[in-house]
Amino acid sequence: MRPGSMILVLEQLLNGLQYGVMLFLLAAGLTLIFGIMGVINLAHGSLFMVGAYAGTLVAGATGNFWLGIPVALVAAGATGLAVEALVIRRLYARDHLDQVLATFGLILIFNQIITLTVGRQPVFVAIPESLAAPVELLPGLFYPPYRLLIIAAGLLVALGLYLLINRTRIGMLVRAGATNRDMVRALGVDIRLLYTVVFGLGALLAGFAGYVSGPISAVQVGMGEQILLSTFVVVVVGGVGSIKGACVAGILLGVVDTMLRAFLPGLLRGVMPASEADALGIGIASMGIYLLMALVLLIRPKGLFAAGG
Repeated sequence: MRPGSMILVLEQLLNGLQYGVMLFLLAAGLTLIFGIMGVINLAHGSLFMVGAYAGTLVAGATGNFWLGIPVALVAAGATGLAVEALVIRRLYARDHLDQVLATFGLILIFNQIITLTVGRQPVFVAIPESLAAPVELLPGLFYPPYRLLIIAAGLLVALGLYLLINRTRIGMLVRAGATNRDMVRALGVDIRLLYTVVFGLGALLAGFAGYVSGPISAVQVGMGEQILLSTFVVVVVGGVGSIKGACVAGILLGVVDTMLRAFLPGLLRGVMPASEADALGIGIASMGIYLLMALVLLIRPKGLFAAGG
C-alpha cells in the first residue's frame, strides 16, 4: 500500500473512531434506560438536541466554548429529569407501543419549541483556536485536535461509566435492575429513584454528545432524529443494558460506517462505470451497519454482551 493511501486509511479510521465515540455517548444512556426501565425512549435524540442548542447559544453569546459544556449538561439533565417526571414515569407499566407514541410526540414538541424560540436556521459554535489547527500525528498524517479531544473525552466517559457500574453501590443496583427489575423492587430498593438517576445520567450523556458534535455538524432542528436510528442499532448490537456492549458496538459500527462510505465507491469503480459504482457504493454503505447488525443477531441474538455488563 502506498504511503498516501496508508495515511488516508489511518485518517478515516480516526474519523470512524470519533463517530463511534459519539454513538457510544448516546447509546450508553439509551441502553441503560431501555435495559433497566424497559422504556423505548425515542425522545433521547431530543435531549441530544437540547444540549447542543443550549451549549452552542451560550458559547456563541459569551465567546467561551468551554462555558457551553456545563450549560449543555445542565440543560439536557434538567430537561431529562422533567421528561422522566412528567411523561416517562407514567409509561413504565404501559406497553411499548404507548411508549413509542408518547416519546414520538415529545420529539414533535421539542422540535416545535426550538423552532419557535430559536428558528430553523442552523447555529454554529467556533472551535477554540488552540484546537483548530491540525496537528501532525505521524509523518504526513495531520488531524484536527478537536476530534482527538472528542475521542479522548468519550473514552474517559467510557472508563468512568465502567467504574461507576462495576465498582459502586449504585452501579450494583443498575446491574441488578438490568437483570431483574422485580427482584430489585422486592428487596426494598427505591426503584423510582433509581429510574430517575438512570434517566438523568442518560440525558447528561446525550447533552454532552450533542454539544461536542456541534462544531462538526450543524446544530439544527431535528438533529437528534438523524443519529437516533444508528444509536438504536448500537444498543441492539452491543446488547440491551450493557455499557461495555455500547462502547464496543459504537466504535465498531462507527468505523465500519466511515470506512464503507470512504472507500467502497472507489473500490467498485475498478469493476464498473464510475456513476454506477458511486450509486451502488453509497447505497451499500448506507446499509452497512444494518447488515452488520443482522449478522451479529444471527450469531448472538441478545447482542455481543449480556445486560448489566
